[in-house]
Amino acid sequence: QLQLVESGGNLVQPGGSLKLSCIVSGFSWEKYAIAWFRQAPGEEREAVSCLSSSGGSTKYSDPVKGRFTISRDIAKNTVYLQMNGLKPEDTAVYYCAADWTSNAYDYCSTYVSAYDYWGQGTQVTVSS
Repeated sequence: QLQLVESGGNLVQPGGSLKLSCIVSGFSWEKYAIAWFRQAPGEEREAVSCLSSSGGSTKYSDPVKGRFTISRDIAKNTVYLQMNGLKPEDTAVYYCAADWTSNAYDYCSTYVSAYDYWGQGTQVTVSS
């Protein structure tokens, strides 16, 4: 049974940094792409970043490009989202998700509908 558990959300001042973690269990890294999504109150869930099953390809949404970095540590079964230069508009619940790809591809989707497995989310609030 694949499970994803996020942590690391917090209240932070504008310009600050946070590092989110997503511990993954019950799957093979080479068969799943992993993504971070976020959802603000009253808004649709949107992709923030994704990492291909091969580990060789990443994508970032325009609002976070240059500020956020996605990475993984296979030995720790963990995917990270390093967030720097945080802005109030980054306030949202952040979710990690897994998309079964059957093999190690250099591609990851940014569509919510592509992802089959979701964590419970972690709250990030950027405010002074």
